[in-house]
Amino acid sequence: MPGALSHLRILDLSRVLAGPWCTQNLADLGAEVIKVEKPGSGDDTRAWGPPYLKDAAGQDTGESAYFLSCNRGKKSIALDIAHPEGRRIIRELARRSDVLVENYKVGGLAKYGLDWDSLHAINPRLIYCSITGFGQDGPYAARPGYDFIVQGMGGLMSVTGEADGAPGGGPQKVGVAVADLFTGMYATVAVLAALTFRERTGQGQHIDLALLDAQVAMLANQNMNFLTTGQAPERRGNAHPNIVPYQTFATADGHVILAVGNDAQFRRFCELAGCAGLADDARYATNSARVANRAALIPLLEPALRQRTTHAWIAALEAAGVPCGPINRLGEVFADPQVRHRGMRLDLPHPAAGSVPLVANPIRLSASPLEYDLPPPLLGQDTNEILQNLLGFQEDELARLRDDKVIGSCP
Repeated sequence: MPGALSHLRILDLSRVLAGPWCTQNLADLGAEVIKVEKPGSGDDTRAWGPPYLKDAAGQDTGESAYFLSCNRGKKSIALDIAHPEGRRIIRELARRSDVLVENYKVGGLAKYGLDWDSLHAINPRLIYCSITGFGQDGPYAARPGYDFIVQGMGGLMSVTGEADGAPGGGPQKVGVAVADLFTGMYATVAVLAALTFRERTGQGQHIDLALLDAQVAMLANQNMNFLTTGQAPERRGNAHPNIVPYQTFATADGHVILAVGNDAQFRRFCELAGCAGLADDARYATNSARVANRAALIPLLEPALRQRTTHAWIAALEAAGVPCGPINRLGEVFADPQVRHRGMRLDLPHPAAGSVPLVANPIRLSASPLEYDLPPPLLGQDTNEILQNLLGFQEDELARLRDDKVIGSCP
């Protein structure tokens, strides 16, 4: 069965993470994705190592783990768009594509005649997705956008980290580039929406996505906590602003996440912890009361949690229907029986390493399941195939383009 998007071609002019995350999603769903890279160096993240993928002999292949994380399922063409011939090729690829994704600075592609207006003129059905730090307009539009900066500007770091005054307190970024990833996911949704609109109207359109917009949007309930009260939320470490107890606790040999979602669960937890009277105390009987009296309640629970090991607590809490969980390192994550059952690790053949381990897409479709046919590409490995099969170039023309450094050599 062909993939859900196997009828589509995506021209990927993006690099680093937000754009490539979007186009990897589209590739996983079956689309043909042509990734345009600079000859000689390619996507910036190819150099973002170590670590690098190793071959069977344990030697570095030069393929960075970062690049591998977001470029599965794509074909790579090494092409210099600063050269007039390179721009001509991009226009011909755009003429034959359904979607173009780019993350150049605002106006960066206009000087090459590869902006939305120019390409829409030659392909009115084209969906053109621009991803920038701050959007196509506004006072910050010309600024470059970086995930770390956007996590700070967009409010995420104001609610992440230990509380001010606590040991280790202060602003903290998230351990992965979530502003980039949020934006890549929103871009995927936007592209699919634009494709659906095009099915009804035949009309392409320009998508304008900004990291800052996506970061602000993803603060969800924390946004509404502020907008409904006028009071900015504070950092609370691992505690939840609206639910108590909903945080990590130290156990006899580590930590456990306790996620009490309602009053009945709190009562069952108290019975297990040997402090059943707390569930009858008016200060703690309801979630609203527990939130108001958080500072008094948590010190009463901490000694009880330290009486058992993490494993013992999880077994007891799960049996009682109280949500809980461990804090796994990645080795434990990929050894977890549920993660293994769901097939979240996959291994694909790789031309330089023999095999490359990757993380599966979490989307599960019953009628058009995802298939993983292509590992992250070597730089420019598909240049000849794309130019010959899609654009009809002959060998002598390819040789001329290589001599003129318009395209790179295939590995």
